[in-house]
Amino acid sequence: MNALAKLSAYGAALVLLAAGAYAVGTAVGPLRPVAESGDAAPSGAPAAGHGGAHGGTVAEATVGEPASRADDAADQPAGLASSRGGYTLTPTDPTPEAGPFSFQIIGPDGAPVTAFDVEHDKRMHLIVVRRDTTGFQHVHPEMAPDGTWSVPLEFPAGGTYRAFADFHPTGGKATTLGVDLNVPGTFEPAEHAPSRRAQVDGYTVELTGELVPGRASPVTLTVSKDGRPVTDLQPYLGAYGHLVALRDGDLAYLHVHPDGEPGDGRTPAGPQIQFVAEVPSAATYRLFLDFQHGGVVRTAEFTVPTGPAVPDAAPVPAHADDGHGH
Repeated sequence: MNALAKLSAYGAALVLLAAGAYAVGTAVGPLRPVAESGDAAPSGAPAAGHGGAHGGTVAEATVGEPASRADDAADQPAGLASSRGGYTLTPTDPTPEAGPFSFQIIGPDGAPVTAFDVEHDKRMHLIVVRRDTTGFQHVHPEMAPDGTWSVPLEFPAGGTYRAFADFHPTGGKATTLGVDLNVPGTFEPAEHAPSRRAQVDGYTVELTGELVPGRASPVTLTVSKDGRPVTDLQPYLGAYGHLVALRDGDLAYLHVHPDGEPGDGRTPAGPQIQFVAEVPSAATYRLFLDFQHGGVVRTAEFTVPTGPAVPDAAPVPAHADDGHGH
């Protein structure tokens, strides 16, 4: 074969190779960065993510994963994941004993978050309870300049505890993240019979109203002491009461603040504290009411199964939602 023929054959081969590569590229489609559920990745930039590295539900979409799966993770009840919306709750020691407990909130950029908005007088609300819903604590850590939060905790017995960080990062959405803490010691699980009346330090608190799944449900807590109604409750964190509901089994988290505020001219300081709560499913819930009287904050505990839905009932206006059930 002469030189001219060889060059012609070589050029034809190059044309065929280029055409094959174009066909393959067209079939596969362009590569796209994987974005974390709920966050839009900037064009040309990789999406940040903190998956399930700390025991939380993985919220990132993966190649071939239906979009509905990522949406379901984003829509799940609060507190079930340690990582959500680009934020991750990271304890310094996941096996703490009595004493200071510390943690950080890692942001979408992989660095500790240091800017938080004040929500009900505090930038961070930490709820800690054993997984059998005993040993409930509602505390408020202090943050160091590097974004490390610390607070003294007491663990009355061994077992697995759930820590809920309830916060609002500046520029982001109100978020509640949860993580398990394994505390050494003897563990004897407790059982809780249904109860709508609580006794604490001489106070009696009664709960009325039904929790109807998926519906804004009015519930009322009535406080008395020595048989007399308490009409001079004191504001605590900007309200006459704070109600936390935990679903039996997985401890799905709901934090509700009452209707009205101290000093608004229409909300009495007891004996009744009125809430509107919307629980996500039919189940038994453990309810914890924090209230202040005589300069002391006390917690009343209840165990309440959900009630039946009433189709003909008039809808109840939902309490203003700030992102996590408040």
